[in-house]
Amino acid sequence: MDGRQTYAGHATTLLALGLPLVGSHLAQIAIGVTDNIMLGRYSVEALAAGTLGWSFAFVLFIMGSGFAFAVLPMVASAVATHNRRQVRRATRMGMWISTLYGIAVMPFLIWSKPIFIALGQESKIAELASTYLAILSIGLVASLVVMVLKSYLAALERTQAVFWITVVAAILNGFLNYALIFGNFGAPELGLKGAAAASVIVQFATLFVVVAYCMLVTPKYALFSRLWRLDSEGFRRVFQLGWPIGLTNLAESGLFSATALMMGWVGTLSLAAHGIATQLAAMTFVVHLGLSQAATVRVGQAAGRNDGISLRDGAKVTMAVSAIFALLTIGIYLTAPELLLGLFLDANDPDRSEIMSIGVSLLVVAALFQLVDGGQVIALGLLRGLQDTKVPMMHAVVSYWLVGIPSCYIIGFWIGWGGVGIWLGLVVGLLCASILMSYRFWTHGVSRVPI
Repeated sequence: MDGRQTYAGHATTLLALGLPLVGSHLAQIAIGVTDNIMLGRYSVEALAAGTLGWSFAFVLFIMGSGFAFAVLPMVASAVATHNRRQVRRATRMGMWISTLYGIAVMPFLIWSKPIFIALGQESKIAELASTYLAILSIGLVASLVVMVLKSYLAALERTQAVFWITVVAAILNGFLNYALIFGNFGAPELGLKGAAAASVIVQFATLFVVVAYCMLVTPKYALFSRLWRLDSEGFRRVFQLGWPIGLTNLAESGLFSATALMMGWVGTLSLAAHGIATQLAAMTFVVHLGLSQAATVRVGQAAGRNDGISLRDGAKVTMAVSAIFALLTIGIYLTAPELLLGLFLDANDPDRSEIMSIGVSLLVVAALFQLVDGGQVIALGLLRGLQDTKVPMMHAVVSYWLVGIPSCYIIGFWIGWGGVGIWLGLVVGLLCASILMSYRFWTHGVSRVPI
């Protein structure tokens, strides 16, 4: 951020940095969609076990990714002050902690069957999911380290590289799934195991490409020189900043997981409509997420330079851009819900009309939470740019678990509004988070950087 920039200049720089991040998130979503489509065509059991296994793995992954997110503002701030040593320290220790975390949680993936049985899953599905996760665990450390290096590159404003690496990974994943799940191109037919193997290959291939790119394009930071040396102060700082981010991520994912569980209580068709509406909401949410990560970089740079004017102007522009996109999304959700829902449903499905009816109602509510969902993730990104993570974590726990989940249950079941009520509870939780985190940034965060 440059204090001499106009609002238009801030918007241009924000979009140049943020749009490739948005694209990379969409490519990441495409990987999951490809997995589901191909496993669904292989067998219903494979799809169910893969979905169950990935949902469990994602919880552990999203917690561990907090350390990668911690690297983003630390490197951005260090770059702003031309502190190469600090860039190296933060990124290296991010890789250290992510590696140690991945090793620590691998046993939960390898021996996951008893966990699934305890959660009431069918024995056969639990066995398949456990086998899938045992293979997937091989690539966990690689995927977490890739997240750290992507944060490092984003902080250096090399977001286009992040985008293209993710796009190539998505294409490779689709090719390997087609080969290993179904036994095409002379490969063995491995079914669900093939999907896991494809993911592991993609994770290590991505790690190799990202490491090579960092070494070739950013040699001045000597990122991998003496990587084995522990930096206790850097380790402590990344850990202190990262673990609250991991728990914040867990709190939000926990809210959405709870709503899926409650929708299942309402009925199978409601759960199906929920799944479609959630996918649509996720595709629009990643726009706000990409802008949020770009804001983290920009705020981190401004804070590193003690440029309070630029920080404030940049934050206002980021919130405005997010709000404009949210209003556009609201218009689409309200004017063309049947068109959007129809993309996910077979025209000959006997339950199509009922799922469409439920889904239209959910998209009306989804339109309501576009502004508040965007608002909370933007405020969170701004706070992370200031390396403020512990209080936002507490805000997240209160908003999502103490306000959001009870609101979903009360409106959905006590008041009796069913699926629509559950989604209105989502709006309440997200609104609470948006208010608390925005208030935190504007009353406490900006005062830490002088004008």
